[in-house]
Amino acid sequence: MRLDMTKHCALTVAKTLSIFCVALFLAAPSSARDFRPALIASTQYNYDPANEVDVELVLAVDISQSMDTEEQEVQRAGYVAALTSREFLDAIQVGPIGRVAVTYMEWGGVDEHFIVADWTVIQDANSATRFANTIAEAPLRQVQRTSIASALEKSVQLVQSNQYQGLRKVIDISGDGPNNQGGSVTEMRDRMVATGVTINGLPLMMKSNKNTWQAMLNLDHYYEDCVIGGPGSFAIPVRSQEGFADAIRMKLVMEIAGLHMPEPDPYFQRVAGREPIRCDLFD
Repeated sequence: MRLDMTKHCALTVAKTLSIFCVALFLAAPSSARDFRPALIASTQYNYDPANEVDVELVLAVDISQSMDTEEQEVQRAGYVAALTSREFLDAIQVGPIGRVAVTYMEWGGVDEHFIVADWTVIQDANSATRFANTIAEAPLRQVQRTSIASALEKSVQLVQSNQYQGLRKVIDISGDGPNNQGGSVTEMRDRMVATGVTINGLPLMMKSNKNTWQAMLNLDHYYEDCVIGGPGSFAIPVRSQEGFADAIRMKLVMEIAGLHMPEPDPYFQRVAGREPIRCDLFD
């Protein structure tokens, strides 16, 4: 009798638990019941061969207050000439895919970023001309501060949020002064390089013979020590308006084709032969 009662209680409990579980399942929201299919769908990889490029390149251009109208015009003209040059177009063809994705952003202080020409695939003279014309026709802007740190962070965000799949990801940042807003430039540089990008520099030193602080700072050394980073990174200083277009063209060709200049070369100097720059001098 005692055994039969135990069996009866066990059966009653089992039935009760079964009813309770069914009720929970029916009451659960559809999103919970569909968890496994949704998880599988979210991990599917979407591949579009049209979005595959050799390089994702951000052209990040300084428009801070120290860049006067004439210098901005020279800067714009230099990029337009370089982007439509035969050397640049030939460099694109060197890549295994034969096309690159490029965007042109102007920057100043913290959160002062202006997309002048959005992401565009360049693979021939026509696509390069359309992109360059967008840059040439945009109105000039000028802002007050210089946050290289903020410009680097925004540039990497542009790389991470686009639809392209590049074999290499390059940030090309130009400027005529040190970081003076937005925190430590070296800490930001290191964080951004850790995402897988290469940061190259174009220090503009056209005023170094007139501007005491710029000459004393050695802006090219500052860019080498504090701004550039990642595999194969380099900086090419621009010391005159006349040499601006040539410097940009050389830089773009090296970035697109993944080339390195043979040594010795007058454009390149080894960092090891001088005293390091204090990167936090203006942070």
